[in-house]
Amino acid sequence: MTTQERPPGEHGPEKLIRTDVPHSARIYNYWLGGKDHFDIDRVIGEQVVQAEPEMVAMMRHNRAFLRRAVDHLVRERGIRQFLDIGTGLPVADNTHEVAQRAAPESRIVYVDNDPVVLAHAKALLTSSIEGATDYIDADLREPREILSAAAKTLEFGEPVAVMLLGVLNHIAEDAEALAIVRTLMDALVPGSHLVISVNTNVLKPENMNRAAAAYNEAFGNPPIYLSTPERLAAFFEGMEMVDPGLVPAARWNPVAADAPFEDETPDMDLYVGVGRKP
Repeated sequence: MTTQERPPGEHGPEKLIRTDVPHSARIYNYWLGGKDHFDIDRVIGEQVVQAEPEMVAMMRHNRAFLRRAVDHLVRERGIRQFLDIGTGLPVADNTHEVAQRAAPESRIVYVDNDPVVLAHAKALLTSSIEGATDYIDADLREPREILSAAAKTLEFGEPVAVMLLGVLNHIAEDAEALAIVRTLMDALVPGSHLVISVNTNVLKPENMNRAAAAYNEAFGNPPIYLSTPERLAAFFEGMEMVDPGLVPAARWNPVAADAPFEDETPDMDLYVGVGRKP
């Protein structure tokens, strides 16, 4: 994720990638059924799943929410620009693939400061001829630097959708997280959108607290801080919420072909929301 610290004195992904140390992006890739992970990532991933058996389903709902949100913003809201912060490793249906499938002229900027993600960045830079993609090596905690670098690809005189999926769980202090989001959104024109997902500990607190503890004890760089729907709502203050508002991920505009929500599907500790800047 974008808040991972780099060891001092080391430069370049070839010196930073460790196959004997668990890694958040690779663990997430394992949960999503990807191939870019090592034995240690699978071991830690399974330890977290033992604490919260729904974790894999949550992460796959998170990815399905990304697909639905991006597709909705392109087809229904006319958004053609995306700033995806905390990108993670490429898997099926990355933001640019979903957006450019619906509107080939879409422009996407990915942001991460993770050396593992950087090593895979070429897969994120494949673009349609009509559109554009770029990758910024930057930290979520430096939103002004992100905006400055993104301006090389995105036109900030037109609406932009900011994607913050899972990454705000790495910011401990509410005030800091709010300041980051407000800095990003204040720089954007009306009609821009904010897309957020966060893991919470309100539905199954014991399981989620154990899962977060297992993750942080085994790896914890960056650590996970579980959130609440109330904290999520604060990020959207002053914005117009896109229906159905702040809900567990599976309830956000489900479609039959992509993570359908059924009455017997349990709500999970993954809450999401999409808001429009008026």
